[in-house]
Amino acid sequence: MKLMHIAGGGDKGGAKTHILALCSRLKETSDLTLVSLRDGDFPEDAAAMGIHTETFYTGNVPMDYVRLIQYARREKPDIVHCHGAKANIAGVLVKMFTGATIVTTVHSDYKLDYMHSAFKRNTFGRLNSAALRFFDYYTTVSDNFRRMLLQRGFDPLKMMTIYNGLDFSTQAPKVDRREYLAQAGLEYHEGDIVLGIPARLNPVKDIATLLRAFALAKQTVPNLKLLIGGDGEDMDKLIALSKELGLEGSVSFMGWLKDIPTFFSACDIDVLCSISESFPYSILEGIREGCAVITSDVGGMRDLIESGESGYIFNPGDYETFASYIVDLAQDPDKRKRFADKLYAVASKRYSLESMAATQQKIYDDILTLESRKKNRDGVLICGAYGRGNAGDEAILQAILGTMREIDPLLPLTVMTRKPKETELLHKRVRAVHTFNPLAFIREMRKRRLFISGGGSLIQDVTSNRSLYFYLGTIWLARKLGCKVLMYGCGIGHVAKPFNKKLARAILDKEPDIITLRDPGSLRELKDMGISKPDIRMTADPTLCLTPASDEAVADLLRSRGLDPNGKYICFALRAWKGFSDYSVFTRAARYAYEKHGLTALFLPFEQPTDLKPSRMACEGLETPHAILDGIRDVDLTLALLRRMSAVCAIRLHALVFAAAAGVPFIGVSYDVKVQGFMEYAGNPCCRDLREIDDAWMQAQIDRAVQEPDFFKDMAAKLRDIERLNKKAAEELL
Repeated sequence: MKLMHIAGGGDKGGAKTHILALCSRLKETSDLTLVSLRDGDFPEDAAAMGIHTETFYTGNVPMDYVRLIQYARREKPDIVHCHGAKANIAGVLVKMFTGATIVTTVHSDYKLDYMHSAFKRNTFGRLNSAALRFFDYYTTVSDNFRRMLLQRGFDPLKMMTIYNGLDFSTQAPKVDRREYLAQAGLEYHEGDIVLGIPARLNPVKDIATLLRAFALAKQTVPNLKLLIGGDGEDMDKLIALSKELGLEGSVSFMGWLKDIPTFFSACDIDVLCSISESFPYSILEGIREGCAVITSDVGGMRDLIESGESGYIFNPGDYETFASYIVDLAQDPDKRKRFADKLYAVASKRYSLESMAATQQKIYDDILTLESRKKNRDGVLICGAYGRGNAGDEAILQAILGTMREIDPLLPLTVMTRKPKETELLHKRVRAVHTFNPLAFIREMRKRRLFISGGGSLIQDVTSNRSLYFYLGTIWLARKLGCKVLMYGCGIGHVAKPFNKKLARAILDKEPDIITLRDPGSLRELKDMGISKPDIRMTADPTLCLTPASDEAVADLLRSRGLDPNGKYICFALRAWKGFSDYSVFTRAARYAYEKHGLTALFLPFEQPTDLKPSRMACEGLETPHAILDGIRDVDLTLALLRRMSAVCAIRLHALVFAAAAGVPFIGVSYDVKVQGFMEYAGNPCCRDLREIDDAWMQAQIDRAVQEPDFFKDMAAKLRDIERLNKKAAEELL
């Protein structure tokens, strides 16, 4: 593979570290050239590392770009990879004149790159903002930056994430701290706690917040010292602020640093206070040298640090919280070491230089594969009741997306949803279009190979005629526009009106290639409508294949709601239904579960906010311990939460499906044939119509759930095996 990396050449700090470290590894497996658009330390350091380096710098920027384009024409790289504003502008020109595939790494928030200079902000800044829209692919060094690009309208199918990496195989020799601080102009006393930050002194780094936090912390811990390595346009203002805060003799402005490892070997705590970052190298560098970490909530810091467990994270600008964390770590050497050791264990494995280089190489391989597939129909368009706040529907979507990724990790995936931006933010490398934007979804239908009408009870007229007509219409249209059609893990019915039955038969008997069904009741419904021509297969609900979140995540959730992570619980997942209003039967069931079995009732609204009302009604007059767990939108966390229950009693179908997947005892309260159908398919007799439940029946089911938990476990394994047939159907059509 022939690679050309382009950098502005004035890169310092984390960006320079990233580019040189990455190129030093990639040159071992690829034919790589690093182009610098400036003379000086950057190209010299690159050449010293054995990286083939070309410099195009005459002072005449247009002529430098012409020479670069000519060079690219001769070399014909497979991929041109750009870093930074000047390089991005150059990369777009190379693409225009050579047709090269171009990718950029987003190292920073490009809208904040030139905060200090109105001239540069309105020249290079604006040109860079425009140039970024023309790139073929983007690598982001944190999920935060991926989300930033999504919110600004960049295509999620073009984004890939790579975390910064550092060589953890060596550490700097321990320095004489007294001597090092003396060189920095500070007097060291035994027991002093030293904080350090290497950073450009500009507004984005917000060093003023650090100085205010440091001054506040010193009121409690006088033996603090602060080393600030870096230069920049804010230097004079920050020195003046330091004097104003009375920090002479405790703070050193050391200027630009060449030896970062030695700097951190003289420190106890690595601090960061930026208002925006991608994934700061200074944190990894401090971790490598054994420092504890306090950082603002920027970049991918929450991917690395569990605040309060392995480090501390504060909101940008909150100097009072920042100060309290400084005091806490300064006064507790055991905690400093514990935090430092935990972070080293995580960072040295997940953020190593080898891991970064391997990820980048895979990204290049993926890009070349995607480029080779561009001329043909490719990918899947998924349609369903998504983006409406229903946890069950969102679980179906997550399950289908996961299965498609198993089939082909590079498969372009598009989702029709009520909330496109939210869907794109939630699922990586998924494009979303609004459910009711025909121009958008027709465009996708023309590109995609497979149309999935995905899960749930879409084919029914109980809720409305309009939704039935819409979903039938999308199936018909997708077929006419050249897609293969798969109805995936569907619940069918009930379709009651004669005209609707006739319409459904006309479309469903002709257009789908395969229909997979989640319960026998749906098969009976199709037969009743006279549908027999498609390939119809019995499978199971797609959500049965989902993987729950960790036990630690559930414990954190319960603690955050004031609940015992080791407690015993029963979950109620209720919904409103026409003609039913007496939720006191669930009140009494919750009271019985606590008094007889010691189970605390948790009410879990699956569709928010509509399920909150029945949950609150059931809690009225309930004296025994209970809680309503609203606001939980993470599907994996919901599944993991249900796995912790001693029993689940639900009107909501997907609460029952989740409980079955988790192997937890589940009690069904049926408002619709689809609930009864699922319970029968699972082989679970603990089900009764919503209008027929009473205290005696509820109590008997709770007793059975608690006393015979093994009765329910085999159901999960059986259903999961059947669910995999959905994947087989999709594989055949793809």
